[in-house]
Amino acid sequence: MRTIICGGHIVNEGKTLAATLVIDDGRIADIIPQQATPPAADRTIDAGGCYVLPGIIDDHVHFREPGLTQKADIESESRAAAAGGVTSYFDMPNCVPQTTTPEALDDKRQLAARKSHINYAFFYGATNDNADTFALLDSTRVAGIKLFMGSSTGGMLVDQQAPLERVFQACGHLPLMVHCEDTAIINRNMAEAKRAWGDDPPVTLHPLIRSEEACLASTTKAITLARKYGTRLHVAHLSTAEELDLFEPQSSKVKVQSSKFNGPRITAEACVGHLFFTQLDHKRLGTKIKVNPAIKTPVDQYLLQQALTDGRIATIGTDHAPHLLNDKEGGCARAASGMPMVQFSLVTMLELVDQGVLSIERMVTLMAHNPASLFGVRQRGFLRKGYHADVTIVRPHSPWTVTADCIESKCGWSPMEGHQFQWRVEHTLVNGQTVYAHGQGCTDVLGEEIRFSHEN
Repeated sequence: MRTIICGGHIVNEGKTLAATLVIDDGRIADIIPQQATPPAADRTIDAGGCYVLPGIIDDHVHFREPGLTQKADIESESRAAAAGGVTSYFDMPNCVPQTTTPEALDDKRQLAARKSHINYAFFYGATNDNADTFALLDSTRVAGIKLFMGSSTGGMLVDQQAPLERVFQACGHLPLMVHCEDTAIINRNMAEAKRAWGDDPPVTLHPLIRSEEACLASTTKAITLARKYGTRLHVAHLSTAEELDLFEPQSSKVKVQSSKFNGPRITAEACVGHLFFTQLDHKRLGTKIKVNPAIKTPVDQYLLQQALTDGRIATIGTDHAPHLLNDKEGGCARAASGMPMVQFSLVTMLELVDQGVLSIERMVTLMAHNPASLFGVRQRGFLRKGYHADVTIVRPHSPWTVTADCIESKCGWSPMEGHQFQWRVEHTLVNGQTVYAHGQGCTDVLGEEIRFSHEN
């Protein structure tokens, strides 16, 4: 089947151009000038007035399956992702059972093959005693290793020196994504807060408990270990200005046109929540934006936004982490940490484009090109001949407001509820098939397992 997408502006590999995209049997067949006569097609998608992007790759989600499906599941969250223009995701291991054995990883793949509406891959979780199993993994079928150096949802903390050394050494050529917070510092801060405020301190203290000091100490340790063992380290959800100082600007060295990531071996991710909210928003949104690491000051937010354009931030993810609203009740000690953002990540970042924080070309690099090249995703993340036709079409100047009835995540709420966006996701194609169009999902479409080519 041949599909052509015409009339739009293609944003790809650092450029925006008026062109027509030709798709044959799920692959990109050609990109031709808009004035050229397109070939005959079985289907034509009119993208007039729109921007045509490579499908967004979210390198950091928690879809809660197996074991936590009262909050979310692969079907519901992949449907939400498709509505947000996301065509591929890497899911985290802190579900029930945890994805910390090859058998659990295989079980999760089988679930996704039956239920995921978009393309999928999974991280393998590190524990205090499973580093010897890393060598058993098929590296073409795993996004990387996920390590929690700070306690978070799921109880997978690894923070003692000996098991940490084993994890960093055993990764080999697999990327290691690390949640960096120092648990001892957090525990000390929580004890002090409880002495002053009682057993459940108010959520406005969350950024002081899960503090800049806790983040900096842990990220510094991770980088030290990565340098010692030559580990390919990706620090998840950077949240502080101090941590940014550990990463050098790379904009003049990284070539977005390459399928291979030409930047440093130690990189960082920023999440949409830390880029859009500040700790002042806790007064308005309460625990709905309580996440780990905590959202911090306006200064931290501003400097994280600046790092999007100078290469210190390599990817943008969501850390999409749905909870039921009753799980979010309470304060620092009782309310669950995490928020659902996958449906609204792209339109939120496009809002930052409108604000002049970054260009749309740079946004595509951070949300599609770099996740693909950094993790070695095969033939996705770019609009290129022969690549899988994962495509997102967005329309500017099309205001709409987030309401409860448009939220696709199973948890049924979003911190963006009531917010008016100026951009709209018009169309999402996964492997050439329409999975979302004009407000309607196509639930008979299933994605494919992502394949990787990890290299030293």
